[in-house]
Amino acid sequence: MSDTAEQPGRHDERSEEPEESEPLSDAEQRKRRRERRIAAYRGARRVLARPGYFGTLRERLALLDEARALDLYDLDELADLYGNGVVGALEEKVAGLLGQEAAAFFPTGTMAQQVALRCWAGRTGNPTIALHALAHPEVHERDAFSQVSGLRPVQVTSAPRLPTADEVRGFGEPFGTLMLELPLRDAGFVLPSWEELTQVVEAARERDAVVHFDGARLWESTVHFGRPLEDIAGLADSVYVSFYKSLDGFGGAVLAGPQTLVDEARAWRHRYGGMVYQQFPTALSALAGLERELPRLPEYVAHARVVAAALRDGFAAAGVPWARIHPEPPHTNEFQVWLPYDTGVLSEAALRQAEETKTVLFGHPWDAKAPGLACTEVSVRAAGLEWTADDVRTAVAQFVALLTEEVGE
Repeated sequence: MSDTAEQPGRHDERSEEPEESEPLSDAEQRKRRRERRIAAYRGARRVLARPGYFGTLRERLALLDEARALDLYDLDELADLYGNGVVGALEEKVAGLLGQEAAAFFPTGTMAQQVALRCWAGRTGNPTIALHALAHPEVHERDAFSQVSGLRPVQVTSAPRLPTADEVRGFGEPFGTLMLELPLRDAGFVLPSWEELTQVVEAARERDAVVHFDGARLWESTVHFGRPLEDIAGLADSVYVSFYKSLDGFGGAVLAGPQTLVDEARAWRHRYGGMVYQQFPTALSALAGLERELPRLPEYVAHARVVAAALRDGFAAAGVPWARIHPEPPHTNEFQVWLPYDTGVLSEAALRQAEETKTVLFGHPWDAKAPGLACTEVSVRAAGLEWTADDVRTAVAQFVALLTEEVGE
């Protein structure tokens, strides 16, 4: 028996009062919310998107069964070794889709872009990379450009939109490469107009700079631009695309561009540790995503606009004092929702709705943007096509009712 247990005949006053638990740290709160969010997603009957990364190993392996069923590649061939075979077939297919001479597969987009920009720095003689303050390397990669690749990032703008031609043309110091993230995720998955994009590229070329597209989600930009992928990618000197963000693959990325650049990139890929022994599962999942998801992305984008309008109408009908959809209409199948509440209140209401009604309206985390103001991301994929505008408005009413309870507690 422990020395803290109550002994017979001994009165322990502490047993009459509930013990006070220590407050959870922010990190622990985020961890617990994520665990609840995943469990709620998996148990939900209705979601706007069902991301594969929440799946079990067995469920994810079904992608390989799908690749077999779709006859995407001769599975009687030998498995790839260091990027040949099926990996080479994937590279060739993506180069064709993007209208580029060649492409090289990378295990991560972070590595692909560092290598691309390092190669361009060597060719231009200028290691300065001009990019947006909200670009992925600036926000999510722990200063990898400067710490690992010897590059010098400079921020053209921090406005919640892509840089303008005037900003690029008038930037106060030389740069060798302009990097554009299309769409710019942290600004709300925003895209410029086609005219604006072509003008920005021309402005960079006037300064003898090359242009690289961070196209992690380039696949779904065709609706907004009204152009095929090869026309969009053809504006840049090189482009990177991801296989898991929009196409639901296991991972991986491709860098596409001129043959000479890709050849050099392959050498740097080896030096960076990207020559993985076998990558056939990831390559097959990417081929399956290109076959299954790529043709459906325009449908997702169109329905995201229906969902966004219904969200706006639902919040107005529920009497929420201020709510914003950004951008409106959405430029892709993903967008932001802004509400005037603290993140804790919004997170709890969203989780309760998912747990109690088996409907996930807001499945992404809420981020604080100012005191009493937060935003979240909304993604619309295949599962979201089942929602009508009325379904969205009904879910908003349920969410606001739970939100009101949370605020009142």
